[in-house]
Amino acid sequence: MPLALFDLDNTLLAGDSDYAWGEFLVHENKVDPDHYARMNEQFYADYQQGKLDIYEYLRFALAPLATLEPHELVDLHHKFMSQVVSKMWLPAAETLVEKHRAAGDQLMVISATNRFIVEPICHRFGISEIIATEPEQLDGRYTGRVTGVPSYQQGKVTRLQQWLDEKGGSLEGSYFYSDSINDLPLLQVVDQAVAVNPDELLLAEAVQRGWPVLDLRSA
Repeated sequence: MPLALFDLDNTLLAGDSDYAWGEFLVHENKVDPDHYARMNEQFYADYQQGKLDIYEYLRFALAPLATLEPHELVDLHHKFMSQVVSKMWLPAAETLVEKHRAAGDQLMVISATNRFIVEPICHRFGISEIIATEPEQLDGRYTGRVTGVPSYQQGKVTRLQQWLDEKGGSLEGSYFYSDSINDLPLLQVVDQAVAVNPDELLLAEAVQRGWPVLDLRSA
């Protein structure tokens, strides 16, 4: 089955779930509001410019998972889905996913955001195959550390290749949909790269390379 790969944030969603989770924690008074909001903004700006230090960011972003109780995290994520993610939902993204499902393609979300945040969102799309940054867990609690290679920039290629090696798959006939210049390494290795509501840097690359540009927000 050909692979249909989807970035999540600002691709299938009209927003960034990782950044929005940080805002949500501030709103729910689960973190120091001034410091956390300021750092969340700075890291997001770095990401948009393609210069994020992923390990520095993950030390920041995964810390609340370690300090909050597991049952509290579950409740918070339910609230996050209903109050925040629901407002990012794109019917056109659901239609795109269903088009590939109907074609018999293997669906996968591949996201730099950590699995705690993205997994319930992917399941709402009916996608169970997920590559995400993996937060470490010990004895049922998050440690605040990352395990394995973060699925960010070249890390997406690395993690996908590991998955392909395990499954005995290939990229023949593959698609990858993304909005971000950070995903250029993976966009360059699939058979069909598609820029979805791309940032300025990715739009320039897409125009130069003749990649299709898709708008899921006004559809």
